[in-house]
Amino acid sequence: MIKTLRNSLFVLLSALPLLAVAAPTAHEVVQQTTTTLLADLKANKEQYRSNPDAFYTSLNNILGPVVDVDGISRGVMTVRYSRQATPEQMSRFQENFKRSLMQFYGNALLEYNNQDIRVLPVSGKQDPQRTAVNMEIKDGKGVVYPLSYTMVSQGDSWKMRNVIINGINVGKLFRDQFAQSMQNNGNDLNKVIDTWSDTVAKARQGQGES
Repeated sequence: MIKTLRNSLFVLLSALPLLAVAAPTAHEVVQQTTTTLLADLKANKEQYRSNPDAFYTSLNNILGPVVDVDGISRGVMTVRYSRQATPEQMSRFQENFKRSLMQFYGNALLEYNNQDIRVLPVSGKQDPQRTAVNMEIKDGKGVVYPLSYTMVSQGDSWKMRNVIINGINVGKLFRDQFAQSMQNNGNDLNKVIDTWSDTVAKARQGQGES
């Protein structure tokens, strides 16, 4: 009897580490990332306003690990162009894209004063492979801006595949801008990649003016 209890206890204790490191859900990933992001923004807000590059670097450190850069960048480039790209071009575009995404998202956050950002509770049955995590950003005047992350399951982790900010589908916006840039630059993929940051900056200005 004692041996049986001891063996059972050993099995239970052996399983505890597995329970402790259970992969977080998509909602938990977004909640944890948002909490870290807001704490950093609150502590360094004035510095970031005067030095946006420092904010982009911090965003990259916080958001980078949970962003599916390969999936997003291929979606923006679309199969039509990604199948023409060399591995070097694809890698270069992913790096430029990631930087532009942080700038786009960072600029949107820096526009809000005394913002309150919260992750909304999970609603309905969740798809085990792909799901949306909804959020709200409230500015100092009480105006609420919806934000939604499209999250995809990759192995034992969840990563962001797309962002919709206040009705702006960032993935679609970038995809349209990429296609337009290819047309403007005579389908010169290298030129489109090298000028991607400027393309995104113009896209953001256009959204701000609309």
